[in-house]
Amino acid sequence: MTNSVLHTELQQSIKCPVCFQEPMRKHTSWHIGGPADLLLKPRNEQDLRQALIYAQHHGLPVTVIGNGTNLLVADQGIRGMVIKIGLGLANIEVRGRLIHAGAGASLPFLARKAMQAGLAGFEFLAGIPGTVGGALIMNAGANDCAVGKLVRRVTACDFAGNSLTFVADELTFSYRYSCLAQRNIIVTGVVLEGKPDRVEEIKQRMKLYLARRKQTQPLEYPNAGSVFKNPPGDSAGRLIEQAGCKEMRVGSIQVSPRHANFFVNLGGGTAGDVLEIVQRVQHMVEKKCGVKLVLEVQKLGEF
Repeated sequence: MTNSVLHTELQQSIKCPVCFQEPMRKHTSWHIGGPADLLLKPRNEQDLRQALIYAQHHGLPVTVIGNGTNLLVADQGIRGMVIKIGLGLANIEVRGRLIHAGAGASLPFLARKAMQAGLAGFEFLAGIPGTVGGALIMNAGANDCAVGKLVRRVTACDFAGNSLTFVADELTFSYRYSCLAQRNIIVTGVVLEGKPDRVEEIKQRMKLYLARRKQTQPLEYPNAGSVFKNPPGDSAGRLIEQAGCKEMRVGSIQVSPRHANFFVNLGGGTAGDVLEIVQRVQHMVEKKCGVKLVLEVQKLGEF
């Protein structure tokens, strides 16, 4: 069955937007990525389950993304179906100390809702331009905080469309790691717990974190956040700078002069450019510092 026939059938069976041969550069913060065979944006969990059942019936591989802020998509694109979890699953509800958030909710929006409710512990999320689902999968964090510490319950579905629930005791989080990434599931929502605090104090901490981010990160160019994980007890950015890689450039991808662990797209950069500069930086850091840097960015598609 051709991709065009699959696209027509899918659009008839699911009412949410479906795109055929969609350029993934439109859906990643690096503005990089070739076409996805099919890309859809579920309006709700029912759309998501219908899409998963359809993909399973037709033997289509499924790739799930959020805002695409921590992704490197191949220049050749992604085969099968890409499901973008966004506004259709972005509800947020505060119940006492608990916040119920959909996987598609943005982290800055979640931080603001927590602040308005007088709940502390979410301030560090204000400067992370991702979604709740992606943050849970990789245990996103900043300023010595991480989202995993806030989790009380996670709702998800498997790739057959079955609903699942995990309580905090069933989950493991560590630095840029969540056991959710190993379970072959799609996160649909989470219950997080905050600590009561004065709104003004929460607001001041958020302002401090945002000002620090603006000062230290190259927000004026497309980027994917930290490219490498920090080695234990050290900083990837410091090692990259020490190895003499700051401002290194391959094609239109440059190691940022402002923060060496951020690689910016100066315009028209490709996944091939990113991979080449990643390999060069890894080689130089290992040679000069004796440390093998590990990617934090996730690779998707046909490399």
